[in-house]
Amino acid sequence: MPSVKEVIVDEKPEDGLGRGRFRFTDAYSVFDWGEMPDTVPSKGAALCTMGAFNFTLLELNEVPTHYRGVVVDGEARSLVEVDTPPVEMAVAAARRPELPHDGAGYDYAAYHAAAGDGYVVPLEVVFRNAVPPTSSLRDRYTPREAGLDRESWPEGTADLPDPLVEFSTKFEAQDRYLDREEASKIAGQADLDLIEQLAGAVNYILTDRAADANLTHLDGKIEVLYDDGALRVADVAGTFDENRYTYRGQPISKELLRQYHRRHQSEWVAAVKAAKKAALAAGETDWRARCDRSPDPLPDEVIAAASDLYTAGVDAYTEETWFGGPPLETAVDVAASL
Repeated sequence: MPSVKEVIVDEKPEDGLGRGRFRFTDAYSVFDWGEMPDTVPSKGAALCTMGAFNFTLLELNEVPTHYRGVVVDGEARSLVEVDTPPVEMAVAAARRPELPHDGAGYDYAAYHAAAGDGYVVPLEVVFRNAVPPTSSLRDRYTPREAGLDRESWPEGTADLPDPLVEFSTKFEAQDRYLDREEASKIAGQADLDLIEQLAGAVNYILTDRAADANLTHLDGKIEVLYDDGALRVADVAGTFDENRYTYRGQPISKELLRQYHRRHQSEWVAAVKAAKKAALAAGETDWRARCDRSPDPLPDEVIAAASDLYTAGVDAYTEETWFGGPPLETAVDVAASL
């Protein structure tokens, strides 16, 4: 699956959990393309800092995670012990076996047979507090099914009366949203109700933190590690790549890049959508082989605006001066003018 951070395994998980590191890069990905032609300066450091801040916050609220600290000079340290934005994070590592595909479908029984009692749950758990106009949820739910007392979706963002949780696949070539029965089977030994409760706790904490920083937390996701009956929040939680936040109604970070491509590279976005659809219909896993277009590099001013959103957003969210760039209000105004 496309990723813009490097995963380094220092100690393979055998009888128990292993040890690893995430090295955050300045690359970005939209629409599952993988690395795009550009990089966004300081993006990796911003995401590592925000991820470490959130993991610390979750653990202070007794939410178990796989986080072990940020890496500075080869050693794992607490975020409060460092003075400059880190780019590496130390984490506990669990088994992630290959997910076989036989042409007819994915073999989750084989995945769990190889995984044993400690593994990365092959699900993404998505929580939604609001439904912006670009949300895919509008294609799967009517407003009433999502808890709204109306017949049609509004043009703008719809705030939900209660958070809505969905489950999707994690390691398939294209993400699929799942009903609870299939999600429970894919989760293996991990209890789906407990996974949902874990996601609800994370959502509550992140939403509260965002509100304190004058941000609005629209939606996000977690990944989960299962370790001999226990669940931990895995990967990275609550960053501007994993979750959607707004400031005074304007999107922050990766959403800017998505929207810019929709407006200015709409033919590439359409080609990606068509390639995914064709590959799915043909039972193929490599949809990019069917895509007849590639994304073009972005203008310098868009890259600069995205960089400022990441760094100003992290400074605002953590209420610390990690990067010292323009204030978030200025960064948002510049991004909105593009």
